[in-house]
Amino acid sequence: MASYLGIKPKRSWKEAVVRFLQVKATLRDIKQYQGNCRRLDAYLGDKLLNDINGDTVWAVVQGEMAQGKAIATVNRHLALMRAILRMARDEWQWIDCIPKIRLLPGEVERDRWLNREEADRLIAACAPHLAALVRYALATGCRAREIAGLEWNRVDLARHTAWLNQTKNGTPRGVPLNSDAMAVLEEQIGKHPQYCFTYRGKPIRWELTNTGWHKALARAGLVDLRFHDLRHTWASWHRQAGTSCDELKDLGGWKSRQMVDRYAKYSTEHLSAAASRIENGRGGNVIEMSRFCHGKTRAA
Repeated sequence: MASYLGIKPKRSWKEAVVRFLQVKATLRDIKQYQGNCRRLDAYLGDKLLNDINGDTVWAVVQGEMAQGKAIATVNRHLALMRAILRMARDEWQWIDCIPKIRLLPGEVERDRWLNREEADRLIAACAPHLAALVRYALATGCRAREIAGLEWNRVDLARHTAWLNQTKNGTPRGVPLNSDAMAVLEEQIGKHPQYCFTYRGKPIRWELTNTGWHKALARAGLVDLRFHDLRHTWASWHRQAGTSCDELKDLGGWKSRQMVDRYAKYSTEHLSAAASRIENGRGGNVIEMSRFCHGKTRAA
């Protein structure tokens, strides 16, 4: 009867989460979505969608901040909450309106990368299977799952190319293999019939930032380094070497320039000519301000 009268049945937050996770089920980072949903369940698990308002959002922010969570972590939870509510409103028509959810200001963009000497120390400190993964990541900029899941039938050593069918943004792409990447792959030949990178003869199914990773960091004297920072290192090295942002965008498989522009600061070659214009002794068109008279003009 309610539906005939245009009255929408009341839906719960948990119902929205279940459908949201079903929609996202094919994504590679589905486990991260699941974990963040469980985190939000402490605040929203007993609520109906119509009962979620600005005070609810504020409670999430205050609750997370009270537990010492970083602004970036809180913002991930807020973004997920906003995405689920928007989907419930716009796609499923379960609710008519949602509260405005703004992300917190002050989030510091992560800027962690290795110099060449640090990278060499890390490789030397890693077990052989992990060293191969690190070397390949630094040579190609591929993400951890793209490397661990790489299969031989998607590698053409003769053409120095690998093809990724499962990427973060869902778009397959080719990866040109430089001599460093080729050397790593050639060392893996014969270890497994299907997968390029293995551990003790089996495909790598676990998270790469594990105990072995942390032990290697300790031996190398490195702190605050994630495996994904190797991709940042690769991109930073490219910009320092003069690779353009457009080239880097294609190499790394980014869909927009926005994600690539963060590395623009590492390249200054194109500004060197401008910086040299005021070098001592060159003069140029610099005006000598002392030549101008700033006193009162005499009356005629």
